[in-house]
Amino acid sequence: MSGVPFLKMNGLGNQIIVVDMRGRADRVTPAAAIAINGTEGTRFDQIMAIHDPRTPGTANYIEIINSDGSRAQACGNGMRCVVQVLTAEQGAQRFTFETVAGLLFGEAQADGMITVDMGTPKLAWYDIPLAEEFADTRKIELQIGPIDAPVLHSPSVASMGNPHATFWVADDVWSYALERFGPMLENHPIFPERANISLAQVVAPDKIILRTWERGAGLTEACGTAACAAVVNGARTRRTARAATVTVPGGDLHVAWRDDDHVVLTGPAEREWTGTLDPATGAWVRDEVAA
Repeated sequence: MSGVPFLKMNGLGNQIIVVDMRGRADRVTPAAAIAINGTEGTRFDQIMAIHDPRTPGTANYIEIINSDGSRAQACGNGMRCVVQVLTAEQGAQRFTFETVAGLLFGEAQADGMITVDMGTPKLAWYDIPLAEEFADTRKIELQIGPIDAPVLHSPSVASMGNPHATFWVADDVWSYALERFGPMLENHPIFPERANISLAQVVAPDKIILRTWERGAGLTEACGTAACAAVVNGARTRRTARAATVTVPGGDLHVAWRDDDHVVLTGPAEREWTGTLDPATGAWVRDEVAA
């Protein structure tokens, strides 16, 4: 097996595999990702593949792969895991990364938390993207259920490197069958690149409870970009302030939409164990159990 080292990690329960592809010209294949996720011990939401830098001034190029083998543009929880790995390896605390969504900046904090600058949100219908024009993406025409009594309707949509639809609910986010609605909404024709689907309950101007069906991964314990989109959408619909704690099933994330239009995400990352895998086939072996 042509093995590369990997770490099994999580960001508030968002299952992450960090793969070290530095010094190699190949990539983790979609077939390998599907095979890795098909094994009980290595089920994941995203693979974060660390490659050599492509652009001067950046630390690394990061390729993000969903559990269905598709490529993702951004993953806030995964980026925190990458920062933790490289901080432990190199001693540095600040990093500039390149992704298909552009440049992202990460910093390890003194208290062990990690902050990632997720860049600026895209709010125009053609940037998200949507399949048809909406002059105002704070509230688009989309619903689930009977036309006269929809179960979910009128989401706010935005891109945080990947498309997000935030459905606002007044009651408990757990009272909705997101596992049933999520796949339908993710693949709705209005989203030509599919979308992450979230249910958001605002309990205070600085507090949101969030559940997310993640594009290419399904139900997740945490989705960093969904938390960022929820705060952006909450602020622009005047439901929330521009900074809020977002409670996801795995715990709390802290999001701030700064005055310079950048969205910053802060939360933890946790190392679980290490191993070696074949990026072509997904065959893997576990070689360490974290203390």
